[in-house]
Amino acid sequence: MPKDGSTNRARILDAAEQLVIDHGYAATSVDRVLEAAGTSKGAFFHHFDSKLALARALTERYVAADLDQLNAGLDATADVADPAERVIAFLRYYEDRGDEIMGAQSNCLYVAVLTERQLLDAGTADLVRGAVQAWRAEIARLLSAAADGRATDLGDVEDLADHVFTTFEGAFLLCRATGSPQHMRAQLGVLRRLVGAALGVDDRDAARST
Repeated sequence: MPKDGSTNRARILDAAEQLVIDHGYAATSVDRVLEAAGTSKGAFFHHFDSKLALARALTERYVAADLDQLNAGLDATADVADPAERVIAFLRYYEDRGDEIMGAQSNCLYVAVLTERQLLDAGTADLVRGAVQAWRAEIARLLSAAADGRATDLGDVEDLADHVFTTFEGAFLLCRATGSPQHMRAQLGVLRRLVGAALGVDDRDAARST
């Protein structure tokens, strides 16, 4: 183990994340986290002052990974010259990685955080709002560039940006409810085709990101 105990901290966070997603924050006791992580209370309180501190650290880590996902899609499509084709390539980037996304996480932590009054009052939910706003702003920026000078059926780009984000969240729920990870890829594919039709882009000819 590294001298700074980072492996133990990560193990606690991994265990807590799955428990909070599966059972909610209120039903996830520190003892339950320790049992799942295979560690002691001493180790827990070495890294976290309280259960609330654990929740904040857990949310910070999840948000950072989520924003990394956003930036990965933006970076992978940065060289697509046509703005409308870039939107399609951006959506297809996640569609192509749908199984990978579901393999990394079985559900979204955001719902668990936003439904807990204690976390709302403690400001932890503000981290989630910041991440959601970042996705919304970047997607809206892509859509605005794509719609510029085109006759489209996109409607309000901010509403559509919200729809892109909620498609991810809805797909998580659908995958969880049915026990099949394939819905993530399928729903993102439906979204890509609908946006492509609204932009008048034949996505068979659109640039494909690597």
